[in-house]
Amino acid sequence: MIKILTIIGARPQFIKAATVSREFKKSGIPEIVVHTGQHFDENMSDVFFKEMEIPEPRYHLEINSLGHGAMTGRMLEKIEEVLLKEKPDSVLVYGDTNSTLAGALAASKLHIPVAHIEAGLRSFDMKMPEEINRILTDRISKFLFCPTQTAVKNLEKEGFRNFDCLIEQPGDVMYDAVLFYRQKARAASTILKREHLNKNGFVLVTLHRAENTNDPERLISICTALNEIHKTLPVVMPLHPRTSSFLKSLNLQLNVNVIEPIGYFDMLSLLENCKLVLTDSGGLQKEAYFFEKFCLTLRDQTEWVELVEAGANEIVGADTEKILAGFIKNQDKIITSTSLYGSGNAASKIVRKLLVQ
Repeated sequence: MIKILTIIGARPQFIKAATVSREFKKSGIPEIVVHTGQHFDENMSDVFFKEMEIPEPRYHLEINSLGHGAMTGRMLEKIEEVLLKEKPDSVLVYGDTNSTLAGALAASKLHIPVAHIEAGLRSFDMKMPEEINRILTDRISKFLFCPTQTAVKNLEKEGFRNFDCLIEQPGDVMYDAVLFYRQKARAASTILKREHLNKNGFVLVTLHRAENTNDPERLISICTALNEIHKTLPVVMPLHPRTSSFLKSLNLQLNVNVIEPIGYFDMLSLLENCKLVLTDSGGLQKEAYFFEKFCLTLRDQTEWVELVEAGANEIVGADTEKILAGFIKNQDKIITSTSLYGSGNAASKIVRKLLVQ
């Protein structure tokens, strides 16, 4: 019987990993979950794990609030200790966080095969820490599970067919998660009632990336656009703590419906019922597509280029005029297909592939 060890560092990774964990459980495969603690989240309570049906981590490393070098180094040390103790047959990592890279590095140095889920993504912006993490993790992974054909092509262009690795395109586990949790969110979430929101009657906005929050000019430009949009259609914005602190430091006024950070079920409810999405989040761009909502991306590039090519996403950066023009042009646009990311069975394909290797 093989033993799998999964490295997680943030709530979105737990949600994605839950889809794969269910398949391991069905197959009777032991899985050990390690939470690095990279993103401290007050919503990560026992209730969260119970409601989301997510395996409780066996190890809590509690490594957070450090610089990139210190955080990655500390994680590498602690994860190595766990690997030496548990001796897994494979290590699973998700996405592009410091936890992802640290897990892959620790495993590869101990000659434990690494499976990278969400492999092959590229924004082609080496100033993004996530881009560095993606590239390095892909290079030292044995199993590269790509969510899209675009991701596969990225790896092929970089010569990965010449490396000792397996490239597969099972689809996107995030799509699996949305399909699984959507009904639960409809039953559990009360956010529409709490915030007095109507279906298709508001714009959903999230803003948290350092490239926007740490740059006063970009932050002012985005806030100016949001305030203007709110005059036409209510803007609902769960406010990230980082964004909040920078708004206060600049004495910037957001004249929109600012709400506290929310859980996954509430976010799914907002996505399902909003008219349009504006975000600088990578994951939310896809989730908007899963709910057939057009997305304006508040970044200068995206790793999800297939969404732009399909006409479901427009990159508007932090330019006030581009944001407003994108809103006017696309606020009534309807997305009619959600087929870019597989059929909602990516997790089962991943587990089957790992079992036969």
